Formats: sequence, C-alpha cells, structure tokens
Amino acid sequence: MPRPHDLCARIQNAFRARHQHVCVDHTTQNLGILSILLRSGFLVSLTRGTPAGPSPEAFNATPNPAQQRIWAELKYRDDRPVLRALQLVSKPSRRIFLDPGEVRRICSGRRAKQVVPLGMGEVAVVQTSEKEYEWLEAREAIRLGLGGEVLCRAQ
Repeated sequence: MPRPHDLCARIQNAFRARHQHVCVDHTTQNLGILSILLRSGFLVSLTRGTPAGPSPEAFNATPNPAQQRIWAELKYRDDRPVLRALQLVSKPSRRIFLDPGEVRRICSGRRAKQVVPLGMGEVAVVQTSEKEYEWLEAREAIRLGLGGEVLCRAQ
C-alpha cells in the first residue's frame, strides 16, 4: 500500500511554488485523501488524466495503470494558498490508531494520545476498517461512530 507522505509532500510543495495544478499517482488512498481535501474546500477540482495532463479521455484510453494520474487544481484566495500545511500524523515507524472516543477528543479540542487537537478550519483524514467508509474526515468518523488510523491533517 502506498504511503501518504508522498501525497502530502507533493501538495504542500505545489502550494508553496504557486502551481495551479499538481499531479499524483492514481491510487484509492490518494483519491480518498484528495476528495476529503476537495470537500473541505482546500482544492478547486479533481480530474483524472495521464502524466501529460488532465484528460479523462486519455485516462480511460490508457491500459497501463502506472500511467494513470489524478490532477488536483489548487485553491488560492487573494494570491495566498488556502492550504497552509498538510502534515502527516501517522508515520510508518509510529502508526496512530484512535477509537471513536479519541477521535471525538481531538475534534473537540483535547489531546488524544500523541495527536494535537484540531484547530479552527483544520481537518484530519481517518482511514477506517470499514470498506464502505474507508476514508473519512474526522468529524464524519465521529458522526458514523468509527475510529481508525489518523493519516494526516490539513490547515
């Protein structure tokens, strides 16, 4: 399974370099994390494509999965990036799993394990063991009563 550190680094570097689009590998994990960022208002749009550019037609015509990419259009307000930081919480050497009560704690402003509480306008991505709800924002996980691995946080 791919690790989310590559996605976090690519998106953060693209925002800092003031790029309009960023290209990442097409995996279910990347698609899940990017869709949460899109719903939270950090991205403008997501498009499937190839390394050459965002094109759904070329994506569908590409038989090689290694050539499939996700293109994310980055959001800026007053010429400043909307996303200030995209940080990993769970790392390969130290994975952080939280039960539903601990997820509720970090969303309500209290520390749970080694996870710093979420601030205003900040979201955390939780990977659950449920196949139907595999990638959730922390507040959605609370609503559904699910816990899991906290992968990253965006502010």
